[in-house]
Amino acid sequence: QVQLVESGGGSVQAGGSLRLACAASEYIFSPNCLGWFRQAPGKEREGVAAIYTGGGSTYYADSVKGRFTISHDNAKNTAYLQMNNLKPEDTAMYYCAAVIGSCAYPLDRTRYNNWGQGTQVTVSS
Repeated sequence: QVQLVESGGGSVQAGGSLRLACAASEYIFSPNCLGWFRQAPGKEREGVAAIYTGGGSTYYADSVKGRFTISHDNAKNTAYLQMNNLKPEDTAMYYCAAVIGSCAYPLDRTRYNNWGQGTQVTVSS
């Protein structure tokens, strides 16, 4: 399995921005589906955004549309999540994930078989 390592988390005030990065330990065969998920204490892990590298299609949860942007750089084996206008409810551990092949259910965590260890994002009001 591919190892994924997230970085870029931290603490910000509401309205601020953060950029998360997810580096893969080796080349991830393309096309694949790269996703960002988050889990707050006491809640289930939920899909935030995903991108299909085969064509560049992107997918977002309604709660982050217009504020978050997912992208990837194949040459660097890295995926990114730009988060703007952060809100306290965005506070969570953020995980990146990958699956080779289609992106049929991009925000469904059960479809992914490669996961990172997570990076914490804390937004204060």
